Amino acid sequence: MPGTNLTREEAQQRAQLLAVDSYEIELDLSGAQEGGTYRSVTTVRFDVTAGNGAESFIDLVAPTVHEVTLNGDSLDPAEVFADSRIALPGLLQGRNILRVVADCAYTNTGEGLHRFVDPVDDQAYLYTQFEVPDARRVFASFEQPDLKATFQFTVKAPEGWTVISNSPTPEPQDNVWVFEPTPRISTYITALIVGPYHSVHSVYEKDGQSVPLGIYCRPSLAEYLDSDAIFEVTRQGFEWFQEKFDYAYPFEKYDQLFVPEFNAGAMENAGAVTIRDQYVFRSKVTDAAYETRAETILHELAHMWFGDLVTMEWWNDLWLNESFATYTSIACQAHAPGSRWPHAWTTFANSMKTWAYRQDQLPSTHPIMAEIRDLDDVLVNFDGITYAKGASVLKQLVAYVGMDEFFRGVQAYFKRHAFGNTRLSDLLGALEETSGRDLRTWSQKWLQAAGINVLRPEIETDADGVVTSFGIRQEAPALPAGAKGEPTLRPHRIAVGLYDLDEASGKLVRRERIELDVDGELTAVPQLVGQRRPAVILLNDDDLSYAKVRLDEQSLAFVTEHLGDFESSLPRALCWASAWDMTRDAELAARDYLSLVLSGIGKESDIGVVQSLHRQVKLAIDLYADPAAREALLARWTDATLAHLRAAAPGSDHQLAWARAFAATARTPEQLDVLDALLDGSQTIEGLVVDTELRWAFVQRLAAVGRFDEAEIAGEYERDRTAAGERHAATARAARPTAEAKAEAWASVVDSDKLPNAVQEAVIGGFVQTDQREVLAPYADRYFEVVKDIWESRSHEMAQQIAVGLYPTVQVSQETLDRTDAWLDSAEPSAALRRLVSESRAGVERALRAQRADAAAGE
Repeated sequence: MPGTNLTREEAQQRAQLLAVDSYEIELDLSGAQEGGTYRSVTTVRFDVTAGNGAESFIDLVAPTVHEVTLNGDSLDPAEVFADSRIALPGLLQGRNILRVVADCAYTNTGEGLHRFVDPVDDQAYLYTQFEVPDARRVFASFEQPDLKATFQFTVKAPEGWTVISNSPTPEPQDNVWVFEPTPRISTYITALIVGPYHSVHSVYEKDGQSVPLGIYCRPSLAEYLDSDAIFEVTRQGFEWFQEKFDYAYPFEKYDQLFVPEFNAGAMENAGAVTIRDQYVFRSKVTDAAYETRAETILHELAHMWFGDLVTMEWWNDLWLNESFATYTSIACQAHAPGSRWPHAWTTFANSMKTWAYRQDQLPSTHPIMAEIRDLDDVLVNFDGITYAKGASVLKQLVAYVGMDEFFRGVQAYFKRHAFGNTRLSDLLGALEETSGRDLRTWSQKWLQAAGINVLRPEIETDADGVVTSFGIRQEAPALPAGAKGEPTLRPHRIAVGLYDLDEASGKLVRRERIELDVDGELTAVPQLVGQRRPAVILLNDDDLSYAKVRLDEQSLAFVTEHLGDFESSLPRALCWASAWDMTRDAELAARDYLSLVLSGIGKESDIGVVQSLHRQVKLAIDLYADPAAREALLARWTDATLAHLRAAAPGSDHQLAWARAFAATARTPEQLDVLDALLDGSQTIEGLVVDTELRWAFVQRLAAVGRFDEAEIAGEYERDRTAAGERHAATARAARPTAEAKAEAWASVVDSDKLPNAVQEAVIGGFVQTDQREVLAPYADRYFEVVKDIWESRSHEMAQQIAVGLYPTVQVSQETLDRTDAWLDSAEPSAALRRLVSESRAGVERALRAQRADAAAGE
């Protein structure tokens, strides 16, 4: 039997046979406060193209099916319902009507209909999460994106609750909400959010258009909800997207619902976007957090057109959904009038691109347009290639065809395919029409071939420092072992920036920018010949293309001394990213990366870059440094974090970022005493407020070094008896450096399946501590003993948390590689689990290689 899987071939066959018209879904959620199961009644009307007698199936994941009625005939659920399918025999040519009555189950995994009880008010809060295949956990559905239909929900809920869905919320009658049918949409973007949620309302109005706007959260978070800021970003998105897409917002209202225990950042349900409620900030955060939240808001809003209005035919074009939303959200931040984040491409280069580069060098690397054979494939394909590399390549495509031509093509695409389904070729065809470019070769090399290119400058100068020749060398490194495909040289549209140090300002300033096409192994750049050599030559300036960039020897030496002196944030971010990539590739020793960061981070004004550097330095020392030098490097870094904390402007974002960096690595008795003193208030730093979230950061570090016991953690939870406090306390308990604490944490995650998704994630985060290798060592073997059973017995989200989070990443050794290889050879894991474990193994292999390079640098 198929279990819960669905193959692409099955989906294609079903789409050829069926045309779905409408769903009527009745849900009785009146017992939601108690949990358990709820009654689900689905009536679906669909047409069959074949003659009488054809067979198909509808999808449903439910504990019990009570009734199945097809065209008036009652079918025995015991005979037709198995695994996640209800067989539909004897279909009629033309119109068919199916009615399914089932008991469906609330979940605590963030899949299907998730139920959460807020410890503050003891009230239940529900929301749905259906991507990829989880609408079938709530109602019977033809669970594939190309079988669009209208959806009419009728929901019974407890008195005093609110029900939100894709259509505007009606007035309830006797606690029953009857919604109007939706437009034709896919199953995975339908939604229900149910509970005593707090709400704030506004409207977007322009030129006669009026779109109701709503923002929702739990009442316990209402005091922190900065709705004005969220509405402001939303309105900017409406303005920019409607102008660029030349297509009015396609739904009747736009609600944004901040919901608890959400697995992803957000979900683009049509007109009812769900967002993780950690984005309702309970404590001071840096501007980087607000920028990230704004990008998430804009990303989901862009999906209303690209994904919801026009939807992929099958999941192999998932990348296009996500890449388009990512590219346009950041373009909106960078270019929309009045945007607070015109430097958004700096953030993109610093975070999204580094994610893409990392993913593209794993054995699981794949073409952007991945081969998605079944649902199992797509469930592990929400990765750095689908989002970040795809968005990077879309940015390259915009540079290649021109921004105006790109958006004219997009406009034609929306008008042509509104409320329909498409393939990549439909978009590329529209772009060819508006740009005049032949995109077939471009598509083959960029979208259908895996791997990453390296661009290196080749420069010669005379005795006076005048350039006599300049070229750009393109390399296509071999793909990682186990990856499919061949190395590919690609056409790149890039800019070359020439930078000199301005004596008056002390800043590195761009004196010239040359934009050109790079293709093949070597591209000459004659524009530089005869010019005085600049201090720094930066390939891929403005970050137009997707490639690893290396500096020539003279530029690298100058940047090492002056990286913080770039006048603009984007070239700094590109150089920081190049240095980090060299460190990961063992071309730059971890100790030298630390020196580079310490020399330049004090001049880095972009707070998002600063926080990324904090994370990267800690990772470099913990995993990439020679173990014999690690403690000395950590001491050097921790001393620097405390010095920067004390020197930062009072109350600034930089001060808060340095406080968190210090808390993450404090280690000596004196440093830990500082944390203790800041926590109890006996010591203060001007401007630094030890609020709820920063307090937990201190507590978790003190727990990890053995200074906080269970009673003290419990006392902290009493100060913050909230859902967030529960998660933080779980992390702190699991972080304690004792065998007993690790055994307790392991048992709660592995031996039991009772933890909700967010608490399980918190426990895993505390359990894995890079400076607790010895106490964690026994769990390497235990991981391989249990991970396959976990994968086969838990839901996808819960199993993936465990498979990735508990892999022995901190045990950087050949033994770990050998143990992993033996398991991969003998355990016969599913393709999805094999991929995840292989990716983790690649991280250990990379770290081992980097440790050897760092040791050699220290000799």
